[in-house]
Amino acid sequence: MLARTANSLFWMFRYLERAENTARLLDTGLRMALTRDVVSAEEEWRSVILTAGQRSGYEAKNASYTGMQAWNYVLRDKDNPSSVLAMLGNVRSNARQSRNVITGEVWEAVNDSWLHISEMLERPVGEQRVGEVVAAVRRAGTLTHGAVIGTMLRDQSFHFARAGTFIERADSIARILDMKYYLLLPSLSYVGSSLDTGQWDTVLRAVSGDRSYRWLNAGQIDARGIVEFLVLDERFPRSLSYCHTALRENLAALARMRGSEGQSNMLMRSADISLSERTIDSIFDQGLHEFLRQFMASNAAIGAAIAEDYRFLS
Repeated sequence: MLARTANSLFWMFRYLERAENTARLLDTGLRMALTRDVVSAEEEWRSVILTAGQRSGYEAKNASYTGMQAWNYVLRDKDNPSSVLAMLGNVRSNARQSRNVITGEVWEAVNDSWLHISEMLERPVGEQRVGEVVAAVRRAGTLTHGAVIGTMLRDQSFHFARAGTFIERADSIARILDMKYYLLLPSLSYVGSSLDTGQWDTVLRAVSGDRSYRWLNAGQIDARGIVEFLVLDERFPRSLSYCHTALRENLAALARMRGSEGQSNMLMRSADISLSERTIDSIFDQGLHEFLRQFMASNAAIGAAIAEDYRFLS
């Protein structure tokens, strides 16, 4: 496979996953802000912008953190290169560049979703429509991933697409958990203690884990249990452990097809061993914030190694 085609597939699915997780983050911010007073609601929208990594650009254009300003900046602002609209545009552009290796169903899912969502975002989004837009973005991810699973050969194209998906998903989940956990704590001395049930419920909703977690834990919500679920539970498809297991398998498949392993495989093994040896107690002993920052740095190094191994940058 040509390096530029592999690069297009890898980044097509990174951008798709990033757009979907940004939409999930907006949905969570909306739910939390609606239950708070004006000052607390602005703090919630501030945390959304911070988690999305868009603070500097946002504050260059806006003096406050109202809901309308926040979600329109994240969804559609023409000066925001990381807006959902821009990310979905990148998904479509990369899909076009890799048309020869994706199926017609995958292209249709991407193109139809782009046309529908770009039309929805032609004008500012009001409070009555933001939920509809967020749902459409999440649906775009579901449709595209479904088309990949249901129609693509398990060849290099498939594995580059899935590698992009899981490396981005792991990063997004770690960022949501880190920022939410860090901002919700009134003091570092509260690490591991019980926090407001409603706030932690929104963290689970952000990653579509609320029903699974409640089923596994008889409806009991506590910070420690949620961290263990989102980091270590291999049964949940958005946990860090699940993402790294899936990423390892896809990188191993690519190495077999190429006939040799690269730096990404070695880094993946090291990261996998490190995570598999973790317990919830060891994570809290180290400090959740420190653990997640270390995880994100390792994840980013694997992503850079994939690009080097398969000559994305050449």
